[in-house]
Amino acid sequence: MGDSLTTTETYVGAIDQGTTGTRFMVFDHDGTVVTDAYETHEQIYPEPGWVEHDPLEIWENTKSVVRAALDDAGLSADQLAAIGVTNQRETTLLWDRDTGKPVHNAIVWQDRRTTDRVEQLESEGKVEEIRAKTGLEADAYFSATKAEWLLDNADPIKTQRARPADMKERAAEGEILFGTIDSWLIYNLTGNHITDVTNASRTMLFDIHEMEWDDDLLREFDVPRESLPEVRPSSDEDYYGTTDPDGFLGAEIPVAGALGDQQAALFGQTCFDAGDAKNTYGTGSFFLMNTGNEAVDSDHGLLTTVGFQRSGEPVQYALEGSIFVTGAAIEWLEDMTLIEDAAETEALARSVDSTDGVYVVPAFTGLGAPHWDQRARGTIVGMTRGTRREHVVRATLESIAYQTRDVAEAMVADSDIEMESLKVDGGAVKNNFLCQLQADIIGTEIARPEVDETTALGSAYAAGLAVGYWDDPDELRQNWRVDREFAPEMDRDEADRMYDRWGDAVERSTDWARDGGDD
Repeated sequence: MGDSLTTTETYVGAIDQGTTGTRFMVFDHDGTVVTDAYETHEQIYPEPGWVEHDPLEIWENTKSVVRAALDDAGLSADQLAAIGVTNQRETTLLWDRDTGKPVHNAIVWQDRRTTDRVEQLESEGKVEEIRAKTGLEADAYFSATKAEWLLDNADPIKTQRARPADMKERAAEGEILFGTIDSWLIYNLTGNHITDVTNASRTMLFDIHEMEWDDDLLREFDVPRESLPEVRPSSDEDYYGTTDPDGFLGAEIPVAGALGDQQAALFGQTCFDAGDAKNTYGTGSFFLMNTGNEAVDSDHGLLTTVGFQRSGEPVQYALEGSIFVTGAAIEWLEDMTLIEDAAETEALARSVDSTDGVYVVPAFTGLGAPHWDQRARGTIVGMTRGTRREHVVRATLESIAYQTRDVAEAMVADSDIEMESLKVDGGAVKNNFLCQLQADIIGTEIARPEVDETTALGSAYAAGLAVGYWDDPDELRQNWRVDREFAPEMDRDEADRMYDRWGDAVERSTDWARDGGDD
């Protein structure tokens, strides 16, 4: 009987192309995972602070996980009503329109090779103008300086021409294409050069108020308009294109939704209304709050970004706080052999009543929102001869909650929107101690959903809405099921006292890596 079911059922697929690997997930009408497959790709470090990926490896892995997931469940490709894409944001590549081959490895969002260029923008007083148009801090994190570097430095030999024209000339003729990973996948799936509004908003080349590529910024970074993808809604009833029936899927499937990973998680958590917020705990944490049709300027170190857009509807904006190190702090405890695996942190933290005055500030790569201090470094303060590993483990978990409150307070101050509840997802939220602590420190209810693959789910929702697989966002809200809710239990004064002391610890960590302080 199962066989007759699968031949008639239809589903929606999501390609989730992340920093460390690529996943394909298939969802049914209830938003439940039917099948998935995952493959990692190589992290390439040509020099200290440089991080690259091979775009061809990513595309090969994408095809491989799509096939594997479908085979595993005995599904045929034509049972997919649509495919959505979600991706590691800001990671940038250029490719040859004719051959479809990249001209260089992709430069990953974590890459710092263009830091000097950002410091030049600061010294020329261009930061405010960039922020006003793009909603972003001028930082090497975003795509603009990466694209500029590629156009200046990518090796023209790799385009396999007898007499390669200059890279910029070819880009200006539309022969070399610029894109983020979503564009690269959409191009390979459909043959069309397209990005969505959320990914465009992370390039530092896109005016989020006018919702178009900005001529002044294109001039500043010398990126030709002819090389840019067309910008479309995140959920697009006109589709970005369809897969090639003669291609690897052997079927013509609409590719109709795309969102950068953090916006996809916002969509997957059904944060469709102003004031809805989610925090994704991964290597770092990304806290997004929907601010509705208004792009709220931040006075508190947050980014203003595009949340999502559905066909024929106004853009929904979001405020975003990027915290660089949360899950990575737990990995650090493993590296330091204070724990054997992440699962023990809960029991260890519970085995002591408090941290005994110890604070860990995990500023291993500087501090992100709302501090933005590239020279901050990791710090442990308040230790005594009686400090044990349990105290340090507990203080590390507390640091995740404190950093989240830093961002939550900035959100409320910027938006004047009170946060009723915070939806959480990502690896670290399996830790009940952390979720309860998070509720206590912020003083807000924390809601953990049953389906924690919210990034893939968000892109599936975007694609499924576009093709009519789901009727409207209300239907998706009904799919959202709570696994567990955590209400604040700690005395507010006590939570505030602990949080105030955190501020003192952060101060000790700031500006540590001064010239000569480290390399």
